[in-house]
Amino acid sequence: MLTTELKSIHEEMIEMRRHLHMNPELSFQEVKTPAYIVAFLKQHGIEVREKVGGRGVVGTIKGDQPGKTVALRADFDALAMDDEKDVPYQSKVKGVNHACGHDGHTATLLGVAKVLSQHTHLIKGEVRLIFQFAEEVPPGGAIDMIADDCLLGVDAIFGTHLSSRLPVGAFNYTIGPMMASADKFTIELFGRGGHGAAPHQTVDPIVLSAQLITMMQTVISRRINPISQGVLTFGSVHAGSAFNVIPDKAMLIGTVRTFDKEVQQLITEEMEKIIKGLCDAAGATYTFEYTKGYPALVNHEQATKLLIKSLEKIVPKEKIIEMDPMMGGEDFAYYLEQVPGTFFNTGARNDEKGITYPHHHPKFDIDEDSLLYAAQALVTVALDYLNQ
Repeated sequence: MLTTELKSIHEEMIEMRRHLHMNPELSFQEVKTPAYIVAFLKQHGIEVREKVGGRGVVGTIKGDQPGKTVALRADFDALAMDDEKDVPYQSKVKGVNHACGHDGHTATLLGVAKVLSQHTHLIKGEVRLIFQFAEEVPPGGAIDMIADDCLLGVDAIFGTHLSSRLPVGAFNYTIGPMMASADKFTIELFGRGGHGAAPHQTVDPIVLSAQLITMMQTVISRRINPISQGVLTFGSVHAGSAFNVIPDKAMLIGTVRTFDKEVQQLITEEMEKIIKGLCDAAGATYTFEYTKGYPALVNHEQATKLLIKSLEKIVPKEKIIEMDPMMGGEDFAYYLEQVPGTFFNTGARNDEKGITYPHHHPKFDIDEDSLLYAAQALVTVALDYLNQ
């Protein structure tokens, strides 16, 4: 497990995490972060490919013995929000914040890279280090990095997410579907505006919006098999600007989440039927734009069972917890569509320290002990895979 070696660089991982936290970069705008990663990898004699898929970095550590290739992935983009934590490592960039733990993911994998590069005699084959840009914003960085051969020759892939839902020292795993596809839809309704005192002379897109939102609730409850899972949520409704004017149009934006491509297709078709039917009845017209985001993240059984055995070398069995699938999205799903592997959560919550805020919150933080646990997990599962 190289536990002693990882513990010896724990403070260095913390320093790297804090440097990244203070210097965050938005998705598709990462410049300094990949340069920082490249410099660190080259410093430790690791073979590096830059600008993979655009802004990604791929490092390669070749073992002293031949064998398979295992990939480990970390993302490094931040979110568009202020950092409201009162900490010495608060973000220096206004309106940009590592509020999801990607700084910790990157620092962890850099620590893993350093230790493994010093112990190539333990590696049978090759360890591929994938540092990915733009996980937060579709279409994401994974799909472009894959197109640029970051998975070429890879036999399996593993990745972890630091989780504020889980106490530090614990791990979550899931066999099969873990995270949902994350789609976006935009509906524009075009009516005929007029005076609020004469609604009979208008085609009111606000009333039509209300009917549409209500009818859409039946897509999940009445059109989808109850055994299947799906979410249809409206997150934004905009129409009009005056109290006494019926506007010409309304815009509705939302998301659909599923685990099954057939369910995804059915939801899309049923949504359009409802929109068209209501608009035809009201004398309105519409546009309907449906954008598929990340696919569902489905963990492979064999890789996940290997992960569980690896985690048992790090923490007691009761700290390794099977979790229910969740409706959040994650573009690690693209890697799992190409090669076997698994994605898991590493606990980063600490109630005693007040580290309890959820992901994407301006006060989100992690217990930095989680970096060591995550590094131990990635090193252990990588070596276990190669030494099977």
